[in-house]
Amino acid sequence: MSDSLPPRSETDLGEDVSLSTPIRRRNPWWLVITFMLAAIVLAGGYWYFEIRGVTPSQAATMAPPPPAPVTTAKPLIKEIVEWDEFTGQFAAVDSVEIRSRVSGYLESIHFTDGQMVQAGDLLFVIDPRPFEISLASAEAALASADARVKLAQQQLDRAEKLKKSDFVSQSTFDERLEELQSASADAEVARAAINAAKLNLTYTRIMAPISGRIGVHEVSIGNLVTGGDSGNTTRLTTLVSLDPIHLTFDVSESDFLAYQRAAAEGRLQSTRESRLKVAAHLMDEEDWTLQGEMDFVNNEVDRTAGTIRARAIFANPKLLITPGQFGRIRIPGSDPYPATLIPDSAILSDQSQKIVMSVAADGTVVPKVVRPGPGYEGLRIIREGLSGEDVIIIDGLLRARPGAKVDPKPGEIQPVVSN
Repeated sequence: MSDSLPPRSETDLGEDVSLSTPIRRRNPWWLVITFMLAAIVLAGGYWYFEIRGVTPSQAATMAPPPPAPVTTAKPLIKEIVEWDEFTGQFAAVDSVEIRSRVSGYLESIHFTDGQMVQAGDLLFVIDPRPFEISLASAEAALASADARVKLAQQQLDRAEKLKKSDFVSQSTFDERLEELQSASADAEVARAAINAAKLNLTYTRIMAPISGRIGVHEVSIGNLVTGGDSGNTTRLTTLVSLDPIHLTFDVSESDFLAYQRAAAEGRLQSTRESRLKVAAHLMDEEDWTLQGEMDFVNNEVDRTAGTIRARAIFANPKLLITPGQFGRIRIPGSDPYPATLIPDSAILSDQSQKIVMSVAADGTVVPKVVRPGPGYEGLRIIREGLSGEDVIIIDGLLRARPGAKVDPKPGEIQPVVSN
């Protein structure tokens, strides 16, 4: 077989080498895909602009999205009385520190700590025996003084008879008269001593001066009690009244000045000249369960705190309130007037301004600057900026923009009524 094959020449070897090398050819499929995509885009544009009749200029000014739905309502107009709230502390109308008027050893205690007592009830007894002795001594001194008065009167009568017959000199008669006057004075001193001894004896029985709740006894039986009029007397216990009860609170100088101006202009009753009706509640309550009246405003403003002390009085028939507890009180800040009320959620803040979004007749959002006042029954009083005919957005504020159109849905503003 090797003999039948002709030998290869150098030219043949060169051709074989060139044929064995792979030939790189460019793939035309990406050009086909590109042309197809371009055709699709051109066809879509032709359909949109020619068949639908939309020109490129019209396409640039496309119609805006539909108006956003919002809930609107007119402000609630209601005749109200504005109330100002303060935190105060309850205090007893009458509070007494029970102290003894005489010194002596404590003999007995006639109450249980913390019980209710009535005026005139017996509380303590000081050992009365030393005062009984003092009373007996004073009575004996009076008897002796009365005997001297009687003797002096007899001697004076005798001297007066003898003087008429000139048997007694004028000087002797004057001496008898002076002895009678001196004895009479001693008798008066003895009577005063008896009265003092009787009074001190009554002071050994310490009675309740008022009705109320008594505190803990601070001295036990058998201890020496220091009494008298000095400041170093022994305090035995305390007694406070409970019904009625006071609520004291502090009013800032600015609020007090506003009340004064309102009273001077006739817009509010004076708290000094009339018993202004007020309401209060305890710290664990929300409703204004206590009804009372103002009974005192202090005569000067505290220079250090810039406040003035005021006080109201409330009935406490169930003895629920204890002196020292805290409470909230509200007092009228105005006479009745028609107020514009909206929910707090309808008010937006723009730096230092408060804004409410109103809706015009054509559905356009129009912002309005308002001046809010205090809260009332879950709503906010608007001093300025709104009328009863304005339509405001109360829900959907996040979807409203000034100058944009909205789709208003009717709503209603209702107060949160509390007792």
